[in-house]
Parts: sequence; C-alpha cells; structure tokens
Amino acid sequence: MISLWQIFGVFFKIGAFTIGGGYMMVPAIQDELSRRGWISEDELPDIVALAQSAPGLLTVNMAIFAGHKLRGIAGSIVATLGSILAPFIVILLIAMFFTNFKDNPIIIKMFNGVRPAAVAIIAAYCVKLLRKQTHWWQWAIAAATICGMVFLKISAIYILLTIIVFAAAISYYRERRAAK
Repeated sequence: MISLWQIFGVFFKIGAFTIGGGYMMVPAIQDELSRRGWISEDELPDIVALAQSAPGLLTVNMAIFAGHKLRGIAGSIVATLGSILAPFIVILLIAMFFTNFKDNPIIIKMFNGVRPAAVAIIAAYCVKLLRKQTHWWQWAIAAATICGMVFLKISAIYILLTIIVFAAAISYYRERRAAK
C-alpha cells in the first residue's frame, strides 16, 4: 500500500521543481505517478479532464483526484498539501527577497530563459496526449482549436462552447437514431 508520506513526498517534489503552474505540473505528475505504477498512463487524461472541469486551480484539483485514487480522502488531503506547500514557500521567499533582485539583469535573463522551456514542456505533453488519440475527428478538433486560437485569435471559451454544443447535438442525434 502506498503510504501517505510517499504521496506527500511525490507531490511536494512536483510542486517544488515545476515552474509555471498547473499545466507545467501535468507532465511531472504523469511521469512520477506512472513511473511508480500508481496510475496508468491511460488514467491520467481522465484525471486532467476532471481537474479542468472542477472549479479551482488545476494543480490542486489534480492532486485531489490523484490523491483520492491512491488513498481516498486522506490521499487527497496529503497530495494537495504536498503540491501547494513547496510553491507557497518559494513564493514567500520570493516576496521577501525578490524586490532586491527584480531589476538584476541575470534574474531577468533567467526568467526569459525559463519561459520558452515552459512552453515547450507543455507542448510536448500535449503532443504526447494527442498521439494516443485514434479517431480522425479528435485530431481535427485539436487542429481546428490550434488554428482558431493562434491564427484567428478566437477565445478558448468560444471554442469550448462550440465543441460542447456540437457534442451535445451529435449525442442527441445518435440517441434518436438508435431509438428508431
């Protein structure tokens, strides 16, 4: 059985070493949990989907759902505490000392260097998830979403609402057709 300390340690490590917030933590959570055999690679997209649909921070929601899968309510609490404690400490230290260094050119260059790496990590995870999709229409939705957001500057909210309406319409159509 997975101990609560193990869960806390893994989520603390993830929280401590991922810069950039929620989506930066998704690949780290997947790697850590699947490498340990705690969650299969097929289960994590479901956890991400649940975490995104729940109100609140993605990271906290993922910790709640993953922790619950591992050890129930106690696992949820421990995973959540582990995931938020390290960033809280880091933010506290930054708040205490960053004002002295915010104009330092080395610090500015460091943050400028981290940004493209963060984007690349998120993009790599998205490609990894997309490779698992087997239906042509899933690829088409991903491509249309990217084109809509990047080239046409359409808000993600409008894209998601459109997909929800189409999905509901298709589901309704299939149910009616199956009932005949």
